[in-house]
Amino acid sequence: MNTTTFESLGLSEPLLRALAAENYIQPTPIQTRAIPALLAGRDLLGIAQTGTGKTAAFGLPLLQKLAENRTAPKPKGARALILAPTRELAVQIDQSLQTYGRHLNFRQAVILGGVNQTRQVNAMRNGVDILVATPGRLLDLVSQHHVRLDGVGILVVDEADRMMDMGFIRDVRRIVSMIPKQRQSMLFSATMPDDVVKLVHDMMGTHERIEVSPPTKTADRIEQHVIHIDQRSKRALLGHLLADESLKRVIVFTRTKHVANRVSEHLEKQGVSSDAIHGNKSQNARQRALDGFKSGSVRVLVATDIAARGVDVDGVTHVINYELPNEPESYVHRIGRTARAGTEGIAISFCDPTETGHLKSIERLVRRQLPVVPHNLPPEALIQNTGENRRPNPEHVPGEQRNYRNPKRRWRPKGPKKRAA
Repeated sequence: MNTTTFESLGLSEPLLRALAAENYIQPTPIQTRAIPALLAGRDLLGIAQTGTGKTAAFGLPLLQKLAENRTAPKPKGARALILAPTRELAVQIDQSLQTYGRHLNFRQAVILGGVNQTRQVNAMRNGVDILVATPGRLLDLVSQHHVRLDGVGILVVDEADRMMDMGFIRDVRRIVSMIPKQRQSMLFSATMPDDVVKLVHDMMGTHERIEVSPPTKTADRIEQHVIHIDQRSKRALLGHLLADESLKRVIVFTRTKHVANRVSEHLEKQGVSSDAIHGNKSQNARQRALDGFKSGSVRVLVATDIAARGVDVDGVTHVINYELPNEPESYVHRIGRTARAGTEGIAISFCDPTETGHLKSIERLVRRQLPVVPHNLPPEALIQNTGENRRPNPEHVPGEQRNYRNPKRRWRPKGPKKRAA
């Protein structure tokens, strides 16, 4: 039994007081190993997925180090910089650090795209102790001379593999090159592709390496199922499942923004409080949806993979994969939204005949066969995609066949070409 406490890790009294107020009793494995190393001033590579407690693992020692060295930030500058791949994760990290550092009186700012930059420029005018940023908007403000990075003494790159997936790795490299070499560096990533390995090599020399919860091992506390269902019957199945009130707080995953919107609109018409979160929505709209989900006024959050990165909400009872992801690693990240903070959760995946290849890839990655359960839909609710008069599901017509300019126009399969006489 692990008897380690936050106090035994060497954290200061103001931080311990804040943790006690949040009822944080026992550190997670990554916190137990990372906090002493970072307090000692060492660089750190953390290989860990979301839900392992890594924000506190780097955030608590970062706050303590800044408190031990109370120097004023330069105008337009920051003493510590944290880079995050998505707006949601940036906001989440900022909120967590405000919670942990509530007794330390630090100035913080968040820089991200999708909103007007004026408030961000004003927040940086006199400098801040902690800056949390997404790479693209940060580089924009640096190029406009609204932000300077020559005073950064602590650098954190969070979810580096997602940075690579989203095409931000070059931006991260540019930002790292602008920061003084005399600094403490930390990088966290769920996986270690070649670009991330090279980034680690460029960012830090001798460093501590901590690896917890390998990404190929899904959480034991998550009960996982797959339901084989025709694509055009997925809406009916989703409504059927949500009629069960035990599905209290649910994240539904889709592959595309279009399907996310359609599913959310359908649920609203069915009387299920729902909102969609994806890259086409403004930051304010995404934050409203997330706040509603956290408060409970929104029961179902329909999300795409990129938008859901950083959605760290306690009490998610179920994750439903309305569409299976193209990349099996995304399945692990998706279902990790439930069973957080020691709770249990359920993940249900819908699999239509076109997705069986995705399912096999997922099962190879997680090294287990997902239990198949029947859908229990009454026959009249099923839309069988067979017979001569079948029509494609409007949510799932291949792009080259769908008429996007006139979506109301009925799609008809092309017949055989007539031979020229």
